[in-house]
Amino acid sequence: MNRKAGVALRAGLTVSAALALALPFSMSTATAAPSAEPPGFACETGKHNIDDYTGWALCTNNSGVTQTFWVHLICGWSPDPDGEHVTLAPGDSGQSTAHCSSLGSGIAEIEVHPK
Repeated sequence: MNRKAGVALRAGLTVSAALALALPFSMSTATAAPSAEPPGFACETGKHNIDDYTGWALCTNNSGVTQTFWVHLICGWSPDPDGEHVTLAPGDSGQSTAHCSSLGSGIAEIEVHPK
């Protein structure tokens, strides 16, 4: 193989590798969307005032039946934890909290899941 062909081959492989690494990352972040509130719940979510690694969901059960929910945190580079399962009678309110590992990049998204 001559010198020009070797340089062109290495450049093509470098570009291909960069695209292969960038494509899955951009696809996964582009499709991430906040999840909707579970049916029958009215919820607020947020991060703790002094700890950006702790997230919470405060929900009210507006349905006519007892229901359970929990908070789920998307934590970036660390595992995604679930908060405690909270069971609410009709009209009751309750909070579920969870904590991302401090070794990660913090909370990227907060979701509320029904049982």
